[in-house]
Amino acid sequence: MTEPEASTKLAPWLLIPVVAAVAFGLGRCVAGDGGGEVAQTADLSEGAEAAAEAWTCSMHPQIRQPEFGPCPICAMDLIPLSAMDSNTSPTQVELSPRAAMLARIETVEVERLSSPELDLRLLGRVEVDEGRVRNVSAWIGGRVDGLKVRETGTVVRRGQSIATLYSPEVYAAHQDLLTAQRQLDRLSGASELAQSSAKSALESARERLRLLGVPDAELDAMAEAEKPRKSVAIRAQEGGTVMERLVTQGQYVETGAILYRVADLSKLWVQLDAYEADLPMLLEGQSVELEVEALPGRSFQGEIAFIDPLVDPRRRVAKVRVEVDNASGELRPGMFVEALVRGELGREGEGGAPSTIQRPLVVPASAPLFTGRRSLVYVEVESVSGAPTYEARVVELGPRMGDGYPVVAGLSAGERVVTHGAFVLDADLQIRGGDSMMVQPDAREQAALDRRVVLDAALRPALGEVLRAYLELQVTLADDDWKAAQAAGARLAKASEAMTAKAGAEGSAEGTDEGVREAWSALGPSLGRRATEAAESAAIESARGAFLQLSGDVKVLLAVFGNPLDEPVRLAYCPMANANEGAEWVQAGEVVDNSYFGASMLSCGEIRSVVEPGQYLLSADGPSQG
Repeated sequence: MTEPEASTKLAPWLLIPVVAAVAFGLGRCVAGDGGGEVAQTADLSEGAEAAAEAWTCSMHPQIRQPEFGPCPICAMDLIPLSAMDSNTSPTQVELSPRAAMLARIETVEVERLSSPELDLRLLGRVEVDEGRVRNVSAWIGGRVDGLKVRETGTVVRRGQSIATLYSPEVYAAHQDLLTAQRQLDRLSGASELAQSSAKSALESARERLRLLGVPDAELDAMAEAEKPRKSVAIRAQEGGTVMERLVTQGQYVETGAILYRVADLSKLWVQLDAYEADLPMLLEGQSVELEVEALPGRSFQGEIAFIDPLVDPRRRVAKVRVEVDNASGELRPGMFVEALVRGELGREGEGGAPSTIQRPLVVPASAPLFTGRRSLVYVEVESVSGAPTYEARVVELGPRMGDGYPVVAGLSAGERVVTHGAFVLDADLQIRGGDSMMVQPDAREQAALDRRVVLDAALRPALGEVLRAYLELQVTLADDDWKAAQAAGARLAKASEAMTAKAGAEGSAEGTDEGVREAWSALGPSLGRRATEAAESAAIESARGAFLQLSGDVKVLLAVFGNPLDEPVRLAYCPMANANEGAEWVQAGEVVDNSYFGASMLSCGEIRSVVEPGQYLLSADGPSQG
């Protein structure tokens, strides 16, 4: 074998150790990189777990867990909440101009009703006119011998006999009548004195039967009868429809017992439900057009005869009574009715003065999203970046009025709400794990919304004096005027005492949510006590400490009773007040006027919400204790 051939045969065997060494080295590198990657992933996971305050699911953003684990709905691994978009607050959606264009977001400005006339559509039900209900009662006690009217709904005429009643008293009175009549007949040729005595006895017997319910037309026939009757007819005093039969044949009844209830249905009531925001637009004497679902194509005319001064505390509506003619008998009690009321908003007050009633704020019907009893709208807000930004806000609305909803709480005039694209914004907020419509609690979970009361005209000025005195105290503290703050505290204590006296005298547990008296009794003592502390304070710092507690009470006042003034008030907040824990207060001005720091930090804080006249603060803490 030659030398070249030998070297060619040995070459592959010489490469094996080299290839093995290279492979071993590469294996170490790959293994080392893999281990580093695993370690790095573990470090990142641990760092993310340490940094995350909550964990959520990418498929179910409403899930919030304090630690890493599987989603309780779909079993996917949870991700840190911080891994999601956190450039905006949990209630805000920030869109790029292109995204806003694709979403076709449309907004309108929240305004008060400005039309001189407004067509209100209210729902109601036909009811019997209470003034046309009559009871048919027994003039005497006895046994019901016969019922000539056995079914409810039967139409009876005036004077019609509808039952017969056996009575020993009638039998005895009829016997006396026959005896007196026969005695008078026998004395027809006697002296005038004897005849006069017989006539007196006859008239006395007739009068006795009259008192037992026998009409004059029947007395003549009874006087000519051969023998006394054992029963007497019970007649309807007024014509109408039998609404209720309260006796059965053979039943014994006492004098005055009600046998039937009869109602005249030629005129009826229609009881409409009007929300608080509707009431300023309703007036007695207004014409109302009524439509009944059971009678398509037919309409009825009526007039508002009465507006209930009390508001149902549970349903937040007041009854509006409409009187309507029903000579044709087409309307029946119990029918549901839709009414069209043309309300004039610009009417004058007493003495020709302009009305001070605030017209309600309204939003288009396409603006709110509903979850149970809760309503949510998206409001256009300013952002630092200048990009279109929308904030989810919980509001309270009244029943639908045409193409819109009246605003009870949560919005102010001039704000812009989304009318088209709200669902797109809510979906985006939900995907990011924000406080979307799907994660908002239902209104039933907040007791503050269920304890509102409505003040009458006599109590509203007294509550207004309480709020004015508080606002005066707020201004004096912002001005660092301690002496003026003491005087304002004294006025607030006096106004609170006057309100307590009025609520105790005029407040009633009926017709209000837990009653004005009950609501004020939980709030008034705290207000008066804190106001006295401000009036008797030894330094302005003590007055501000009392003001801190008073502000909590005034928040409750606005949440429970609403804003009693004719101008809006604003809820402001300073994060540095109350030893850097943050504190709120109520003020009238649009610019922050910090009462906790005065001139040293007068503009520190922000306006959180505006409470328009007649509106309620959407939420508040309970009354102050201590």
